[in-house]
Amino acid sequence: MNLFDTISEDIKKAMLAKDKVQLDALRGVKKEFLEAKTAKGGNGELTDEQAIKILQKMVKQRKDAAEMYVNAGRGELAEKEMAETRVIESYLPAQMSDEELTKNIQTIIQQLDAKGPQDMGKVMGAANKALAGKAEGRVIAQKVKDLLNQMS
Repeated sequence: MNLFDTISEDIKKAMLAKDKVQLDALRGVKKEFLEAKTAKGGNGELTDEQAIKILQKMVKQRKDAAEMYVNAGRGELAEKEMAETRVIESYLPAQMSDEELTKNIQTIIQQLDAKGPQDMGKVMGAANKALAGKAEGRVIAQKVKDLLNQMS
C-alpha cells in the first residue's frame, strides 16, 4: 500500500475514533496529495517520493505557522499546529541522528573533493539529493556550512 492509500485508510480510522486533530491533519494531507496528482504535468500518479516531499513541506509550513502564533501570543493556535505537525511527521521516514548526518555529509564532501565554504553550492546539491527525506533541508544546510567552515 502506498502513502496515498495509507492516508486514506487512516482518515477512516480517525473518523471512527473521532480524533479531530488527526482527522484535520490527514484531510489536509489528502487534499495536497490530490492536488499534486491532478496538477498540470502530473500523470494522475503520486509516487511515495513525491508524497514525502509534500509531507515535509507541510511539516515546515506548520512549524513556521506555530512559531508565528507563539510570537503573536496565540499559544492555543500554535499548539494546534504542532499537534498536526506530529501527526504528519509520523508518516515521514525516521530522521537521521546528528552523528549519522555528519558522517554522510563528510562522505559527500570527500567524494566531491570540496575544499571549503566556496564549495557550499556543490555540496548542498549532492547532500540534498542524497539525504532527501532523511533530514530537514535547513539542518542539512547548517551541517554542511559548519563542516565546510571547519576546513578553511
